[in-house]
Amino acid sequence: MPFIPSVIKWITKKRLSQIDLFKKYPAESQDEVLIRLIARSRETEWGKAHGYGSVTSHHQFCNNVPVQTYEELIPWVEKLRAGEKNLLWPGEVRWFAKSSGTTSTKSKFIPITRESLEATHYRGAKDCLVLYTSLNPATNIFLGKGLTLGGSHQINNFGNNSIYGDLSAILIENAPGYSDLIRTPPAHIALISDFEEKMKLITEKTVDVNITSISGVPSWYLVLIRHILKTTGKENLHQVWPNLEVFFHGGISFAPYRDQYRRLLPDPAMNYMETYNASEGFFAIQDDLTDNSMLLMLDYGVYYEFIPADESGTDNPRTLTIGEVEKGVNYAVVISTDGGLWRYAIGDTVEFTSLFPHKIKITGRTRHFINAFGEEVIIDNAEKALEKACLGTGAHIVEYTAGPVYMGNDTRGSHEWVIEFDRAPDDPDHFIELLDTALKALNSDYEAKRYKDLTLVKPIVRAVPQGTFYKWFRERDKLGGQNKMPRLSNTREYVESVLKTAGN
Repeated sequence: MPFIPSVIKWITKKRLSQIDLFKKYPAESQDEVLIRLIARSRETEWGKAHGYGSVTSHHQFCNNVPVQTYEELIPWVEKLRAGEKNLLWPGEVRWFAKSSGTTSTKSKFIPITRESLEATHYRGAKDCLVLYTSLNPATNIFLGKGLTLGGSHQINNFGNNSIYGDLSAILIENAPGYSDLIRTPPAHIALISDFEEKMKLITEKTVDVNITSISGVPSWYLVLIRHILKTTGKENLHQVWPNLEVFFHGGISFAPYRDQYRRLLPDPAMNYMETYNASEGFFAIQDDLTDNSMLLMLDYGVYYEFIPADESGTDNPRTLTIGEVEKGVNYAVVISTDGGLWRYAIGDTVEFTSLFPHKIKITGRTRHFINAFGEEVIIDNAEKALEKACLGTGAHIVEYTAGPVYMGNDTRGSHEWVIEFDRAPDDPDHFIELLDTALKALNSDYEAKRYKDLTLVKPIVRAVPQGTFYKWFRERDKLGGQNKMPRLSNTREYVESVLKTAGN
């Protein structure tokens, strides 16, 4: 079918020229996004309340609008879910992406507008294909179908026919009709809420389909892949889908799963492409398969600001524009979007690995860390340290979570790691030693607290039976979708709940 490659080539060339433009002019591209968002929202209740009619610069924008958390937006979101219009963004909002909550809410409901679907989320998905095609001109990805492992949705209980659910379910539900030509499974299967039933039907419907790409969260895809291999009796996924060539993954770090995927997809030609997409928007895409950092996409409906991580949570923190950031600094991300989020602290932290073009790596969450003793261990530290410990002991990790062990009257503090191994370490004590040594090398605060065991002693590692974390998710009705295990916590909530599940 020469027609399809020729059309794809034309689309790719046109879009790559636009991407090159924001690479060269990042500040100007972002200024255009801000002015466009402001102009679109001047007549909304939010726009009127914050003087959008007179805002013409980033400085005025900052003066008029404070940095927001989800807690500040809750009254607005509740009105939107009740059917009120023209509040944060023009018109009515019918879709809400449900994601994990905050310290004061069980769940967050992020407004999804038609503009955010088209100009941000779907545009990001298309750009994944554009960038991948530019990196692999001989790709056959469009001669088969892409398998998407999505979540589910349900009618809003506010009674105005609005709908909430996983972002992936919203994207599937609103996708144009032609997407069925390149995507599987059908929507009625992709949106099933029972994850185990969904796995069964996906396996039945797709094992004989020419799958050339897969997209989703690495942890849940491992569950699906193992189910497919068990059902088919195959040893690896290439025996099921011989033309599978790329996994577009996001949501969580791929590092703990890399070795497992290499065993399940052993073809050295298999590609992995990381994306940074969330309920709030689509932000970055890996544009070099040899570089694990991602290109920040600056011409979507998202305006970025960055707070130095050590100032996050303080009164009046500095917010830097894309033209003011530096390499190697940990920043908390603040966004304003075509979904009606204004100066919204998303809760993620990133570090720029490159400027011109602006590339980032995700370093963690502003609320997912361990700092019970001043050690300030972030997810990026944890992922890198675990990778070194696995490499040195032959271990493979399925899932993990960690939290503090508090000091007692006669005991020092520590960190407790609850880990489910696909392959246990050859020497558990050596695993702990490598983990501890790597954390010291990566984090000077941790190293200082570990000095001569004065504040912290060696980590404690609890290996739990295989299937423990899957059971933990099932007990909480959180199988599949975009549900993620909190990797680090400054409390013992997750450590103790997983250990309780393991003991049941």
